[in-house]
Amino acid sequence: MNSFLRRRLALASVAALAPLALALSGCAPLVVGGAAATTVLVNIDRRTSGTQVEDEAIELKAASRIRDAFGDRVHVNVTSYNRMVLLSGEVHNEQAKAQARAITERVENVKSVLNELAVMDKSTLTQRSNDALITGRVKAALIDAKDVSASAVKVVTERGTVFLMGRVTTREAERASAVARGVPSVQKVVRAFEYLTEDELKRLQSSFAR
Repeated sequence: MNSFLRRRLALASVAALAPLALALSGCAPLVVGGAAATTVLVNIDRRTSGTQVEDEAIELKAASRIRDAFGDRVHVNVTSYNRMVLLSGEVHNEQAKAQARAITERVENVKSVLNELAVMDKSTLTQRSNDALITGRVKAALIDAKDVSASAVKVVTERGTVFLMGRVTTREAERASAVARGVPSVQKVVRAFEYLTEDELKRLQSSFAR
């Protein structure tokens, strides 16, 4: 499959999901980050299938508890990868930011929390739509890149800032970051990676090949 077709397929997938994402943004500003993606990638994800299930449970539980605490006063995205949780979006004050973190840290199986919530007004539907488009473009660019595994990198975008999560080597992290920075409208790239050595990656790839 040539690069043009791969890009079109990736963007088409994002476009198909965009109406649902916008609907969720309008009626329930708190969004769960990874449930749809991990289901598809069970066989090629660098997490175990058990950890993927745990990540989905973490996202659902944290999202539910934050929603119970704040209702629609905040816009919080919860994304878990290998039990490391990224909180992104907007809250109305520092107290709410700290409370969202504390709520998430108490969820079962959470290993660590990266709190990237901004204290500001909630983003608009237009901003969230633009972020979804950026996410799709970054994913497509990673698919086109021959020297990085797109399936090993999870992409989250908030107000033009791209967060990259996954289990990668330093080499892969540098390459994925460079690819993301080259995508139009990306203002900043933040790494939230768990790092593997090259030997660990080889052992991991060998286990998938069996």
